[in-house]
Amino acid sequence: MPQMNIAKPLMSVFCACLTLIATISSPLFAETQLNQRPNVIVIMSDDQGGGDYGFMGNDLIRTPNLDNVVSRGGLLTNFYVSPVCAPTRASLMTGRYNYRTRCIDTYVGRAMMDTEETTVAEYLRDAGYRTGIYGKWHLGDAYPLRPMDQGFEESLVHLGGGIGQPSDPFGAEGKYTDPTLLRNGELTSLKGYCTDLYFDEAIDFITRCASRDEPFFTYIATNAPHGPFHDVPEKLYQEYRKVDFTPILVNTINPKRQADEFDKLARIAAMITNIDENVGKLHAALDSMDLLNNTVLVYLNDNGPNSMRYVGNMRGMKSHVDDGGIRSPLVVHWPAKVKPRTTIDKRCAHIDLVPTILEACNIPHRTTNPIDGRSFLSLLQDPAGEWPERTLVFQAHRGNQPQRYHQFALHRGPWKLVHPTGFGKETFSGPAKLELYNLEDDPKQQQDLSQTHPDVLSNLKAEYESWFDDVSSTRSDNYAPPRIIIGTEHEPVTTLTRQDWRHATGQPWGRDSNGFWLLHSPDPASFGIELLFTEPPGEGVATITAGEARLTLDISGENRRGYTTKMMFPSGDLTFQVNVTVNGKTMGPHQVILNSRDEETNLKRQSRRVNR
Repeated sequence: MPQMNIAKPLMSVFCACLTLIATISSPLFAETQLNQRPNVIVIMSDDQGGGDYGFMGNDLIRTPNLDNVVSRGGLLTNFYVSPVCAPTRASLMTGRYNYRTRCIDTYVGRAMMDTEETTVAEYLRDAGYRTGIYGKWHLGDAYPLRPMDQGFEESLVHLGGGIGQPSDPFGAEGKYTDPTLLRNGELTSLKGYCTDLYFDEAIDFITRCASRDEPFFTYIATNAPHGPFHDVPEKLYQEYRKVDFTPILVNTINPKRQADEFDKLARIAAMITNIDENVGKLHAALDSMDLLNNTVLVYLNDNGPNSMRYVGNMRGMKSHVDDGGIRSPLVVHWPAKVKPRTTIDKRCAHIDLVPTILEACNIPHRTTNPIDGRSFLSLLQDPAGEWPERTLVFQAHRGNQPQRYHQFALHRGPWKLVHPTGFGKETFSGPAKLELYNLEDDPKQQQDLSQTHPDVLSNLKAEYESWFDDVSSTRSDNYAPPRIIIGTEHEPVTTLTRQDWRHATGQPWGRDSNGFWLLHSPDPASFGIELLFTEPPGEGVATITAGEARLTLDISGENRRGYTTKMMFPSGDLTFQVNVTVNGKTMGPHQVILNSRDEETNLKRQSRRVNR
């Protein structure tokens, strides 16, 4: 038998391995692998309820484009969010319960998210994705809390929790049409309706990424159909004015109020259908660029509806911890991986979206800031697959610090433990009166089983207490508000608004209210200061304090703005407050501009813009 010569085959295998290693190590291979990852688009509407869709059985509010997306993709029918805006957004961005992030309310400094949190935008940016946000951020307006500081390379956002709030740019208050938005940190006046602008800008961003073969993460968060409702798409509004909305109203309306309620619903419906039209426009743009197949497109709403209207077989609305206040359909369109008309009824939540996106994009979790959520990617491919039971908790209420048992809902299996004490109160009095429901038998929560199932009640109560202790001990001084950092090159001019102040007296956003801001100044620095008011304040005196520094400024009362001075700020953490005393009454300003460079030139220019 002849002896085999194995040297040549071995040498061939060795050379092939070297070639493979060289290929994998090459920048071209890395780029090719990166480009095989899916693009990601997340769309979230604001105050659109879980029943405001055609595919959810609503025949009065038209959503044909989303209906079409659902028919071609997947739908999670048992998806949960928080009862109000900012907490949902904190969880959506981090995959963590919002109580871990310091974001615990929607205003007065408690909608700011700790900058140590890792956002999905940071995960994807660091993995080579281009990242852009368009619309509502609601997790902090000043450095280092802005989206551009938290992983988004491009941003076009409104300020605060919505257009029409005290954080609106001065002179552009309440403008859904032709708004002034913050583009990469600079106020920019635009032409068009806000929702149309968000989608147009997002499509432009996607087009530029596609032209360079760069994967992208695009977050489109509309402020519609959040109020105020004075400025809506006119053509759609006129169409919906003819609609009888009686079938979707939960409560009987006094005939004297029916016209007003129908008008409000017509405005909300117009904003919702306008969003849907933009989804169609986005879908067509992706199709034209041949991006549909490998783009993960997600759509959800951030909480329940902003009125008592149709929410399917549930009860509740925005701010409620009943299911109607914390449920949203989650639409997932990804033709490369998700079959048409895939329906998933396993319970998932906002904390699950980050780990799902990371798994889809093959990006590992970081060991810091562990994620609370669980990827549901496997369910998108096998809806009947394994999904181990777990406990989910949703809690939110007004105030500076969460209170045990106040306004929470816990879900495990078919059971819902809930204490609906009301979002608007900081505390509740007396012992907790917990309610227990079996959602499989009673989705509308009409039969409280707390008395007939004491063992279940006791076990779930203990689980809630364990959860509350856990999220409340995430970091030292767990619920301390984040601070705004002033006087840096990242934001030399900082506008302080009532959105981010710590409320002290009066109604938080009322004319006669007052508050203070928690700031950090890296170094002792001189700042130009300008005070702005919603209307001429009258003659008086403003007392301005920054830590131990203090000065007074005469207020002439003739104008809304232009009251300027200079002040030396100490370094470190400090409290900044302005007390304006007019006719014996003390109030705070509407906004304060702090300018750390070119004080005189900038203040004069800003004062000339609008003086009314």
